[in-house]
Amino acid sequence: MKTLIIINDAPYGTEKAYNAMRIANQLGRDYKNEMEVRIFLMADAATCALAGQETPDGYYNIERMMKMSVNKGAQIKICGTCAAARGIKNAEFVKGAELSTMAELAEWIADSDKVMTF
Repeated sequence: MKTLIIINDAPYGTEKAYNAMRIANQLGRDYKNEMEVRIFLMADAATCALAGQETPDGYYNIERMMKMSVNKGAQIKICGTCAAARGIKNAEFVKGAELSTMAELAEWIADSDKVMTF
């Protein structure tokens, strides 16, 4: 089974990215051998994949959550147009995350059994 999680919100300010990553990591943990988890970052969520995020002690860190997902086998793609619009197209991203296109997102949607948006 293939599950696609599309995230639109920035990593901090709302808890949408946080909750999306919580479910991605839970799926990766509980269904690693049964499910392929894909994460596509759009709009302000493109900044979720930036490397070097520093958050206060006791506060969630989206970068760490992304790394955890990659370690559990998830694929992470970042909308290249969204990254360019935010001036981060050439930034350092979390290992395993890469720039992508709307064509690839459309392919992932067509190929997925479940699609969730946050």
